[in-house]
Amino acid sequence: MREYLFVLIIAAAVTYLLTPLVRRGAIAINAQHAPRARDVHVKPTPLLGGLAMYGGLAAALLVAGRLSYLQQAFPSWRTIPGLLMAGGLLVIVGMVDDRWGLGAIAKLAAQIAASGIIVWSGVYLSWIPGAGGQTVSLEPDLSYTVTILIIVATINAVNFIDGLDGLASGIVGISAIAYLVYSYYLTNSVGVQSQSVPAVVSAVLAGMCIGFLPHNFNPARIFMGDTGALLLGLLLAYGPIASTASLDPNILVKYTGAQPINRFPTILPLLIPIGIWLIPYTDLVLAVIRRTAKGMSPFAADGQHLHHRLLNLGHSTRSAVLLMYLWAALFSGLVVGLSVVRISLIWFAFITVGAFAALLLATAPKLRPWHNGSGGKRARGTHARSHDTRSRDPASATADLAAPAGGAGADALPPLPAHLAAPVGLPVPGMPPPAAHGDPPTRRGP
Repeated sequence: MREYLFVLIIAAAVTYLLTPLVRRGAIAINAQHAPRARDVHVKPTPLLGGLAMYGGLAAALLVAGRLSYLQQAFPSWRTIPGLLMAGGLLVIVGMVDDRWGLGAIAKLAAQIAASGIIVWSGVYLSWIPGAGGQTVSLEPDLSYTVTILIIVATINAVNFIDGLDGLASGIVGISAIAYLVYSYYLTNSVGVQSQSVPAVVSAVLAGMCIGFLPHNFNPARIFMGDTGALLLGLLLAYGPIASTASLDPNILVKYTGAQPINRFPTILPLLIPIGIWLIPYTDLVLAVIRRTAKGMSPFAADGQHLHHRLLNLGHSTRSAVLLMYLWAALFSGLVVGLSVVRISLIWFAFITVGAFAALLLATAPKLRPWHNGSGGKRARGTHARSHDTRSRDPASATADLAAPAGGAGADALPPLPAHLAAPVGLPVPGMPPPAAHGDPPTRRGP
């Protein structure tokens, strides 16, 4: 574990030290994200944080390639160059998009090209778990296609959740730590050195996120932008795919008797990625369904992501991010715990149900038995949130409640008929007194 922790620290330190330099460079070239109607930040914020992350990735991989224990773990000379080339391509495309903007088709083409480089480096999904403890082998063409689809989907899923300060980097970092634990445990159990590759990549990914998070947590001084979101999505997909590509499924079953690797040998390789990718994939699927149902493009932005829904429930930016951290830790920790933690399943189930119940009550205040139905606390929380985050709607009032431009509000009194109007100078109940300079009083909206 010392080697993995060393690689993690290298990635974290380099990313942390490079981020202020990248921030100054982003300001110099005006690569900044101006606030939009659906955004939470209130002032232009520098982008290109992914460039510092790529520096941490390159430094950590080069160090890992020089460590004697890890050097023999890389199955091919293409492993490290493939990762650096694929990541570098996405960083370049992300920089162009962050500064000048790119169309969805151009970014999709770059993502497919980067995924193809990963396949060229020898990492692809060669088998998947099947029913009855069996495995399903994939033909080469199908294997390459499925691998590219998974990588592209994961890249876009991470990009979709990058909507609050520190959200994407925190969730991806938690997922990377969970997969590092699983990969390390698997490597020690089966004695397959090639399993060190996904463990190394997970350690590097966790380090990148840890190093960037102090600069990115609310209030963020820099955003990762597409430069970072595309890179994190690539690396998040790389770990589980690399693990499957380098592991004989028969080993999982063979070692289950004397030295258990996990309770469900051929199912956990499928459950682990699902648990790790659950939050970004859920947000991705809901967004695609929501937008296509409205006749919009799946890539059209909106303000209805999971983190927006938490804000609408009354949570502040920080509490919404922390809640999603906890959900990510619960999902990824659950599936990893099935393999690593050696306790009775009944106790494991009780702990899991309790954690779900506690997080559900924390997430949705209306579900709490002690919830105040009068709405007083809710109203105060909403009012406070209006100062903590800016509105995610183009206008602060709905169309049916908004006052006409230059006119009175909806609750204003209608003009009095001429025969009922009071003479100028006499007070009218419910209206302000005449102005000192003799002008007639003016009715105001609420």
